[in-house]
Amino acid sequence: MAHLIVIGGGITGVTSAYVLARQGHQVTLIEKHRYAGMETSHANGGQLSASNAEVWTHPSTLLKGLKWMFKPDAPLLVNPKPSWHKLSWFAEFVASIPKYRSNTVATTRLAIAAREHLFGWAQAEGIDFDLKQQGILHIYRDRAGFEHAGEVSKLLAEGGLPRRAVTPDEMRAIEPTLQGNYFGGYYTESDSTGDIHKFTHGLGQACARLGVTLMTGQTVARVSSTGTSAQVTLADGQVVNADGVVISAGVHSRTLGAQLGDRLNVYPVKGYSITVMLNDEQSQVAAPQVSLLDDETKLVTSRLGVDRFRVAGTAEFNGINHDIRADRIRPLVNWVNQCFPGVSTRRVEPWAGLRPMMPNMMPRVGAGRRANVFYNTGHGHLGWTLSAITAHQLGEQVARWDNLRAAGGMAAPGWRPAGAERRPAARIELT
Repeated sequence: MAHLIVIGGGITGVTSAYVLARQGHQVTLIEKHRYAGMETSHANGGQLSASNAEVWTHPSTLLKGLKWMFKPDAPLLVNPKPSWHKLSWFAEFVASIPKYRSNTVATTRLAIAAREHLFGWAQAEGIDFDLKQQGILHIYRDRAGFEHAGEVSKLLAEGGLPRRAVTPDEMRAIEPTLQGNYFGGYYTESDSTGDIHKFTHGLGQACARLGVTLMTGQTVARVSSTGTSAQVTLADGQVVNADGVVISAGVHSRTLGAQLGDRLNVYPVKGYSITVMLNDEQSQVAAPQVSLLDDETKLVTSRLGVDRFRVAGTAEFNGINHDIRADRIRPLVNWVNQCFPGVSTRRVEPWAGLRPMMPNMMPRVGAGRRANVFYNTGHGHLGWTLSAITAHQLGEQVARWDNLRAAGGMAAPGWRPAGAERRPAARIELT
C-alpha cells in the first residue's frame, strides 16, 4: 500500500486521512494548528443539510450582491476593490449559471450519500458530536422567497430529497419557540445538525488509533511531485517524502495546487457565527431545538447540546482576511433577540472562518496533473455536509491508482485513474 501525505486538518483533510488509513495506506496528516478542526471547521452553522444543496450560481445572487455591495451588514458583501483572483472567480461563477439546475441536483445526491458514511464512522469510533436528528426548517417571510423555495424543492426531489411545505401554524408546531411573522416554510425531516469541531477532533483521534502520523503545528512551505513520489517541505526545514499527496488545505489549496501544476480557482468566502451560551434555564427553554434556515437573512442555526445555540451565515468576499467585524456580528445577535427574545445574549462567542469555494460551487475531488496528486477541497458552505462522501470518492480513486502502481502499470506524470477526467465537479460514484 502507498504512503500518502494529506495536507490540511480540517473536516475534509481528516475524513480523507481516515478513509485512506482504513484502506490500509500509510498516512501522514500535516496541520498547521496544534489540533484538528481549528479554522473553518471550528464553529460553522452545524447543519448537515441536504436541503441547503441549492448552489449559488443563480442570476438572483448577482442582483443581490450588487444591491448589497455598500451595505456593511448585508448577508452578501463584496469588497469592491478589484483583484485578478476575484475577477476571474466571478467570471467563472457567471459562466456556471447555466449549470445551476444540474449542479443543485448533483449536490443533493452527494449530501444524501454522505449521511451513511458520516453517521457510520461516528458510531464505529464512538464520537459524541452533539448530533441532533430533528430536521431543518427553512423559514420565509414573503411570497417570493417561498415560491422560489418551491422551485428549489423540485430540484431537491430530483436529487432524491423529500421536503414538505408547511404553514405558519405548522412552523410553530415544529418549533414553538420561534417568534415573528412568516409567509410559510419548508421542512426536511431527514436533515440534522452537529458540532463539526467535536466530530473532526474525534475522527482525528480515530486516525491516530489507525496509525496515521499526525504532524500538527507544522506549516507547509512547499509541495512537489515527480509523478511517482511526492515531497513536502515544512517551514522549519523538515522534508516529508511519500508516494503521493492529497491537498485538503481549504483556502490555501489554490496556492499548493499551483505548485503542483494545477489550477484551483478556490476563493476564500468569509462566514461568521456566534455561539450563544445558554447559561440559565430560561434561555435553555427559549432556544430552539429544531435547526432553522432564514432565507431572507441567510442565517442558519443549530442547537449544540443543552447549553449552546449556534447562529451562522453571511458571505463576505474580501480575500484572505480573518478579521471578526463587529458590524457583521451585530446582525446575528439582533436576529436572536428578535426571533428568540427569551434567550439571553449576554454571553456570545463570535467567530469567522473562510469557506473554500469553487466558482461553480462544486467540490474539487480527484486526480491532478501528476499521477500521484489528489485533491479533496473547495466544498464551500457545504464542507461539513459533503465531507464524508467526497472522502469516500477520493479513497476510490486513490485505490485504483495504488493498484495500478503496485502492478507496475502506472504511466509517467499526466496519468489518471480510469474515468477521472480533470473536471471541477465531484462525480457521483458510490459502491
